[in-house]
Amino acid sequence: MSALIGIGSGRATLRELRRVLRPRAGLAAGAVVMMVVAAAAGIAVPVVIGRVVDRVLAPGADGGSLTGPVLALVGLAALAGVAGLVAELLIAQVGEPAVAQLREDVLDHALHLDYGVVEDSGTGDLLARVSQDVRALAEVVRAVLSRFGGAAVTLVLSVVGLAFVDYRFALAALLAVPIQVGATRGYLRLAGPTYRRLATAEGAEVQQILESVQASGTVRAFGLGERHRGIIRERALATRALRLDAVVMRTTFFQRLNLAEYVGTTAILVVGGWLVTRDAVTAGDATAAALMFIRLFNPINIVLALLEEVQSAAAGLGRLVGVLEAPRRVVPAGSDAPVADRSVRFADVGFGYHPDHPVLHDLTFDVAPGERLAVVGASGAGKSTLGALVTGLRLPTSGAVWLGGATTAELPPEVLRHSAALITQDVHLFRGSLRDDLRLAAPGASDDELAAALDLVGALGWATALPEGLDTTIGSGGHALTALQAQEVALARLVLADPPVVVLDEATAEAGSAGARQLEEAIERATAGRTTIIVAHRLSQAARCDRVAVMEHGRLVELDTPEALRAAGGPYARLWAAWARGADARQGAGEE
Repeated sequence: MSALIGIGSGRATLRELRRVLRPRAGLAAGAVVMMVVAAAAGIAVPVVIGRVVDRVLAPGADGGSLTGPVLALVGLAALAGVAGLVAELLIAQVGEPAVAQLREDVLDHALHLDYGVVEDSGTGDLLARVSQDVRALAEVVRAVLSRFGGAAVTLVLSVVGLAFVDYRFALAALLAVPIQVGATRGYLRLAGPTYRRLATAEGAEVQQILESVQASGTVRAFGLGERHRGIIRERALATRALRLDAVVMRTTFFQRLNLAEYVGTTAILVVGGWLVTRDAVTAGDATAAALMFIRLFNPINIVLALLEEVQSAAAGLGRLVGVLEAPRRVVPAGSDAPVADRSVRFADVGFGYHPDHPVLHDLTFDVAPGERLAVVGASGAGKSTLGALVTGLRLPTSGAVWLGGATTAELPPEVLRHSAALITQDVHLFRGSLRDDLRLAAPGASDDELAAALDLVGALGWATALPEGLDTTIGSGGHALTALQAQEVALARLVLADPPVVVLDEATAEAGSAGARQLEEAIERATAGRTTIIVAHRLSQAARCDRVAVMEHGRLVELDTPEALRAAGGPYARLWAAWARGADARQGAGEE
């Protein structure tokens, strides 16, 4: 049983951060130095203003005595601005490449995950991780990290500055700390779990939308529209409720921060007035301390307010690390060449998506090189699962599936992809030219080879008639192809990839009756000489195969030639009789 994609632990997340940041450690150190310079320049401003106050209040003060402090203020402002800008640029040079590297690593790992891990976890969850979570992390690096880091440095230096003016100002400022600590602890206790639940809920919502859209034909056919809308509505409401919880949590947090600011400012003013009346500090010192404390609350609020985005990004980072920690299939090192022997063998194969619910039981049979085997049976009999085992998308939980002289568990994914191909009723066309889409199967194929593959499957006529021929954009937003044309593109890819073993899982289901006959002929030409296993919903297709395997409840109940099975009067004969009656009825209605 494949493990689901989890969330990276704190230790694993820190390890990944160190890995992507280590090559840029020098730039990161430079960014910290610039943040310290900017913060120090900003903190010096209240000190200079305090000196201005003292000079103004001094007996015999004149305007000339203020020239130096004013120039100092201008210089400090310029220094703070330049240092802050340099720090922001350095952070971008550190963070943006690190996020890009992490994004590429996560995507690469996701593309090489075991099919079972992706399917069991849900494609919607994985899509949310490599899109929404990466985007949230990138936004934090781009717009938050420099502000957060600068504010944190300013916060530390401001406390030191208050103590430098007079330690009693620092003590007065501490009155705000218990309120801030309590608010922050309460926020942090709730924020992490809240944003993790929100990210999970958003992934579940995306997953349900994807499933409903992908199965829209089945949903309409069985009148399940209202049920699916209800599930989507339920998941959307759950997501909305979690977002509202986050708003309430954030609003409460800010209210407590405002209270801390009021308490701290009042304490500084009271202490300052008391110290001035006792001649312990000058009016300028008291002014500097008050301004410094008021300036202190801006970085405090920035640090604490941005904790929300940092927490959200941290939750997303943990989910990305979870993808990196998801197990890949471990196979022994071997040749990268496709298997030479085109035979397929099932040896006591059992499989279950869950340990307590087996789907296939003790399957044992052989498919000879170049043989065409049809697999038929009622829905849920295990036909598609059998096809997934042949191509190595799933591994048996017991027994072994052999391709040539090796089991699918022993073959590296790269070898499996070149050895056994799967075509289903759902064909994905990538956005781009038809030429590029075909070359996904054979990157080095020439136009003549592409044309030959299209011609073999009967698609060359309509392909050359497209507005721009092979350069016509297809896929999402491009030139729309019919279900029949899409399947012919898939068959042309198959010809170009040239695998020795092919599995067709109801590949003619979406083409209609006339289109299905055309596809059946194209399939025969495209699979000539290949070992072919056809999961057939049309028994007319099964009748053209060398042998037929009949599945019932995950077990192989019959295996023989179509003629022998019809004569045997068993399950296949009953299926054939029902199919023949339906075919006669359709022909009478003018559908065939």
